[in-house]
Amino acid sequence: MTVALLLAAIGLLLLLRVPVAFAFLGPGLSYLVLTDQSLGLAMRLITNATASFPLLAVPLFVLLGVMANHAGIADRLFDFALALFGRVRGGLGYVSVGVSLGFSWMSGSAVADAAALSKVEIPTMLRNGYSRRFGLGVVGASALIAPVMPPSIPAVIYAGIAAVSTGALFAASVIPALLMGAGLCVVVFWMVRRQPDIVHTGFSWSRLGQTGKRVLGPALAPVIILGGILGGVFTPTEAAAVGAFYMLVLGFCYRTLHLRDLPRIFSETVMTTAAIMLIVSSASLLGYVLARERVPQELSELVLGLTDNGTVFLLLVAALMLVLGTVIDPTAVLVLVVPILMPIGLRLDVDPIVLGVLMILSLMIGLLTPPVGTVLYVLSSTMEVPVGEVFKGSLPFIVPLVAVCAAIIVFPGFVTWLPTQLGL
Repeated sequence: MTVALLLAAIGLLLLLRVPVAFAFLGPGLSYLVLTDQSLGLAMRLITNATASFPLLAVPLFVLLGVMANHAGIADRLFDFALALFGRVRGGLGYVSVGVSLGFSWMSGSAVADAAALSKVEIPTMLRNGYSRRFGLGVVGASALIAPVMPPSIPAVIYAGIAAVSTGALFAASVIPALLMGAGLCVVVFWMVRRQPDIVHTGFSWSRLGQTGKRVLGPALAPVIILGGILGGVFTPTEAAAVGAFYMLVLGFCYRTLHLRDLPRIFSETVMTTAAIMLIVSSASLLGYVLARERVPQELSELVLGLTDNGTVFLLLVAALMLVLGTVIDPTAVLVLVVPILMPIGLRLDVDPIVLGVLMILSLMIGLLTPPVGTVLYVLSSTMEVPVGEVFKGSLPFIVPLVAVCAAIIVFPGFVTWLPTQLGL
């Protein structure tokens, strides 16, 4: 009964659009008071939740993404992709997917990707005869590649909670992220056939060469970051620091960053990191409450009573994440659910790396679905259109993303092959 009231209170607060961290924190503190427990315990739980060395990589990866955004890296990638694919029918759709794929090696955040690229890509599509819904849909769906492709902030959080190798999780995410891009390109190919007014851009070898030179610097960023991690040169935290410094040097060399920009960059980094850590802390407190009420054990018995098959378990996990992702922030879901689902998965011989990639991808789809749908609201705000218009444009592009989830469940080798080859 206590758990039911707790969850009802959280649900009510979320419906009232209370921020997720406070929707968790209020009922959690109320539980401690009502059960005569010390509030000092709450302070210890909240502070210990973020006192983790793996989580130290989070602010550094956030800084890396903010640096890349302010350094104009997205614009350089867009110009190069446009020179390469502009002459192809529907080329701007493929450009959007390609730029998001390239920018994801530095961003790690779907919201940052959508905010940075929508202002450039969607107006360009509208000027060239593409429908508004198509532009909103492809940009929003492509942005979801960023939190899946390494360096991924959700992957860092999952690795810290599940005590698995961040490098292995990064390597495991590469093929699913590429499959996401390929699936989105298939939808673009299908949809542009129904838009006869699309304008094609001319092709020029000189323009391709000029724009190609401009992306050589950014192209080295994933080599340094991921090459360093997978090669054993850096820890993920060290790689994030090196990557942020490299992006700072690039920005100064390109003269797109100046010393006067640094306070704004650091302020944005602190605000984003604080929001993430507040969610992690409040979810950790709620996780303690659920553990004290034996929710993990009861849920484990329920799941094991339904199935003893790992594939069916993964299917249930994907369905649960798709639902939770529509109403709760992905970071909060990971902190709450991973400690519950991980032991069940281990009992069913489910690889924790496969479980992590599937959970992250399934949760990210929620960023494109109401009522939370952070990416929906970002695109709605930047393009000044209703949220419903963005969602309608995104619907066709959600299909291949769900298909990639299904592929991971049926063929987990998509996830485990690269880490195995790299010996991680």
